[in-house]
Amino acid sequence: MVEASPDPSVDLHRRSLLAVFEATFFVRFAFGITLAIFASYILGRLSGLSGNDVGTVGLVAAMAPIGEFTTVLLSGIATDRVGRFPVLFTGMLGSAFLFGLVALTRSVYALGALNFVFGIASGAILASSLAVIADRSTEDERGLEMGRFDAMNLAGWLGGFAFGIAILGLLQGHEISVASLPWVFVLGAAMLVVGFLLAWDLVRTFPRTVPARGFPVGQVLRNAFRRGVLLVTLPWLIVYMLIGYVLVFVGSASASIGFSDLYIAAGVAGGGLLLVLSQPRFGRLADRYGRTRLMNIGVAGFVGVMVFASLLVAFGPLPELLAALGVCVLAALAYGPAALAALADLAFALSRGTTMAIYSLTISLGMVLGLVVGTQLVERFGNDGYYLFFGGVGAALVILSAFRYREVRLGPVVRPTPPAR
Repeated sequence: MVEASPDPSVDLHRRSLLAVFEATFFVRFAFGITLAIFASYILGRLSGLSGNDVGTVGLVAAMAPIGEFTTVLLSGIATDRVGRFPVLFTGMLGSAFLFGLVALTRSVYALGALNFVFGIASGAILASSLAVIADRSTEDERGLEMGRFDAMNLAGWLGGFAFGIAILGLLQGHEISVASLPWVFVLGAAMLVVGFLLAWDLVRTFPRTVPARGFPVGQVLRNAFRRGVLLVTLPWLIVYMLIGYVLVFVGSASASIGFSDLYIAAGVAGGGLLLVLSQPRFGRLADRYGRTRLMNIGVAGFVGVMVFASLLVAFGPLPELLAALGVCVLAALAYGPAALAALADLAFALSRGTTMAIYSLTISLGMVLGLVVGTQLVERFGNDGYYLFFGGVGAALVILSAFRYREVRLGPVVRPTPPAR
């Protein structure tokens, strides 16, 4: 009996997705490490933020999302016109080079400029990665594949962030600690190069993409900025206002809530493991029961996170509050795979990279707004600023989600999609 030859399209599908998942994990792990130590690196000390320090760190950190949201549409258009992997690999190698330059200076002005260019590369990486997944997944498996992507994306972020926090904890109190921090950026550059080599090895035999001729940029942008697309992506603006503010400052300010850096690192690493296990499962549920149901569960979880975060600020790390926060975090994790799958469902083939770039634009803008609004409220009102920030973010998320729910209810009935085979 002659064995059937393997289907080349199946192999292309598998290797494309695996390349994106590997690249995503290494990219986000490198980003997470550096984000955890960035405030300490800028200030030249490991802990203790004054009002002026918050403003300086916030301004430099905001340059990356500013660079991302001001240029990511160009990256999306390049992804649609030139190809997915050329843009992805250019962004990875560019980021590795920038990490090396960051290790050479602690000048606030130089770091701000490098962070801006770094944001451009980050947007290119995200837009091209999501476009590959949208290309290589069918509607009945798209939630699952987006869940796998989200697992690698967030697990990389949190794993790298936990590793960076652990470094701060281990170096705390040593006179040579600050001088050692540039080596963390060198490690980040090495992680990016490793991720590039692994992904490139998987796709190096693929046929080369020929750039499109007569590319209709106006039509691509009109397709990408449709009402349905905006209603899916705008809630991420609110979510990343919260994420951007918390991640930039928790590395230097964690001691103020009564936990050591090593405990914080262990908690964040545990969250990364939870993401790896939960995101594909939530994506599968979104394929089976619908994107909107899972997105609404996620919104309820995010609102709960902000409620209990406010209570933690007021009353400290009580066990019952931490437990309730953990339950809400688990519910919030349902949002990512469902929202990304819904966005891919709405994207036209011609403008898929540009449509996915809108997601990147939205989350980077959210990080900038979170830094600006959050720091101003806390500087002006103290602890009351946290309550105002969390309350405003929660209310905005509920309102935007209600608008999208109304849009879906008034549109065609969406029946549950059968599980992916």
